[in-house]
Amino acid sequence: MTRGRSPQRAARRRLTVFRAVVLGLVGLFFLVPLVSMLDFSTRSLRTGGRTGAAWAKLVTDPLLSGAIVTSVVLAVLTVVLMVVLLVPTMIWVRLRVPWAARPLEFLCLLPLTVPPLVIVVGLKNVVLWLNYLLGDTPYILALLYVVLVLPYAYRALDAGLSAIDVTTLAEAARSLGAGWATVIVRVVVPNLTTALLSAAFISIALVLGEFTFASLLNYDTLQVAINLQSKSDAQESIAASLASILFAAVLLVILSVVSGGRRRRSATAAVRTTAVTTGTPAPTTPASAGRKRR
Repeated sequence: MTRGRSPQRAARRRLTVFRAVVLGLVGLFFLVPLVSMLDFSTRSLRTGGRTGAAWAKLVTDPLLSGAIVTSVVLAVLTVVLMVVLLVPTMIWVRLRVPWAARPLEFLCLLPLTVPPLVIVVGLKNVVLWLNYLLGDTPYILALLYVVLVLPYAYRALDAGLSAIDVTTLAEAARSLGAGWATVIVRVVVPNLTTALLSAAFISIALVLGEFTFASLLNYDTLQVAINLQSKSDAQESIAASLASILFAAVLLVILSVVSGGRRRRSATAAVRTTAVTTGTPAPTTPASAGRKRR
């Protein structure tokens, strides 16, 4: 028994060490450029010391601060339009016209096969018409960004809808007299929190990092401003790039925490439901054990 277990333990130990080495190398691969960007953006080129002047310009520079505001507003508009367009459509297709699921998936994934340059050229006349109708505003880009984020948002929402029984939820709500708007907003959408957050965060990251559309259509967004600033102030452009990367990383961490918390709550609820059904006592968690002692 002991001889049989020792090779298994050694194999597990080697696997653990291998995983740690691989994760460490991957972490260094991503961390070293970020540290280099931070070092360059905070270095004083005159004295060689440290300064936060480049980071302060992110707020004081009118070109960059205005571009940041524009990109944030575009991200919000894109997320809102994406949710309003995709969520009701995907729910309706699953409930009423399931045969249209494949054509809808094809349409949503189609932008992946078309280069952004081709999309801009193809929609140039539409943009000119919108400029004539609504005025020359950069927020028109939100309509193009919705097309850009469709493939990624569709995949996130499709995974969320596949994880729940939409048909049963809708039939139960309809049997109680709920309308379709109530079914979508108050029954199905609350079960898609993680999927909606995934789609929203991916959309925000794509909008904040998009350059081709805004550059070809002559609008000043964050990436266009960073490109312009790199020709006159490299430290400020590096600081802005690092800030956008860190912001996207924070969004991913928030998504991981939220999705992990929902999975733990779902697992706990499933265990309690099983315990009630079978009549066996549910296992106590450390928190519940502490409350019982008090």
